[in-house]
Amino acid sequence: MEISKKDVDYVASLARLEFNEKDKESLTQQLGSILNYIEKIKEVDTSKIEPTSHGASGENFWREDKVIKSSQKTIDAIFKNAPDKEADFFKVKKVMDTEEE
Repeated sequence: MEISKKDVDYVASLARLEFNEKDKESLTQQLGSILNYIEKIKEVDTSKIEPTSHGASGENFWREDKVIKSSQKTIDAIFKNAPDKEADFFKVKKVMDTEEE
């Protein structure tokens, strides 16, 4: 598809952009190249490809979660760097006040 400087001027005016003549020449070539590539992509037969809303499938490829029993030694190591704990829980400062005023 051929793009002219007039086309570039029109698109630039819509976007409220200003270009000098050198930039207009460069943009004319670049936009023409992009549109030619799009025309080439349109030639690809996609009739047997199911449409999708995005490129990633909805499958989870992570490992399965497994519950394992921790030893007291492991628990002690986890809490070693904790600033405070209560039983087997981290104890933290109150972050939010849930009382209505």
